Amino acid sequence: MKGIVFHLFQASISKHHGEDAWDDILEEAGVEGAYTSLGTYPDDELYALVNAASRRVDRPPAEVVRWFAMEAADVFAERFPAFFAPHTTVRTFLLALNDIIHPEVKKLYPEAETPSFTFETAPDGRLVMHYHSHRQLCAFGEGLILGSAKHFGERATVEQPTCVHRGDDHCVLVVGIERAGS
Repeated sequence: MKGIVFHLFQASISKHHGEDAWDDILEEAGVEGAYTSLGTYPDDELYALVNAASRRVDRPPAEVVRWFAMEAADVFAERFPAFFAPHTTVRTFLLALNDIIHPEVKKLYPEAETPSFTFETAPDGRLVMHYHSHRQLCAFGEGLILGSAKHFGERATVEQPTCVHRGDDHCVLVVGIERAGS
């Protein structure tokens, strides 16, 4: 996992729970915590940090990951405006993940392992995203969707009728989108 994810997790924890909380989480997770943005670190370190944070804030790990990703979406929009600028809706942004955004991420971070998606439109117009990743961070995807929608002045809902954490072979994220304030 790229170091930028660790940096963003640290920033989110420190902002909302204080630097001492981050230090406690590092200690409980049993990791050093010296991450560079361009570095690549074992996925298990992030999972250990999430689990330690989960115990600290008394929330399930998936909820911690979802919250963190919602926080990270704002930072991604600030740090990588070129990924967001061509889009006026979260739907077009999401549909560009495989063909535009993730290839650009790999140019910046050649060792990055990004998830892949297949898309379809549900009969009710919602966007159906089939999420494929060995990391099984579908909650991170949910949070990024919710946070990105906010960036575009929209409100999203995400349902997950299938999930690897419930024994399915991949996750399906069904995304409903409406303008904020509607």
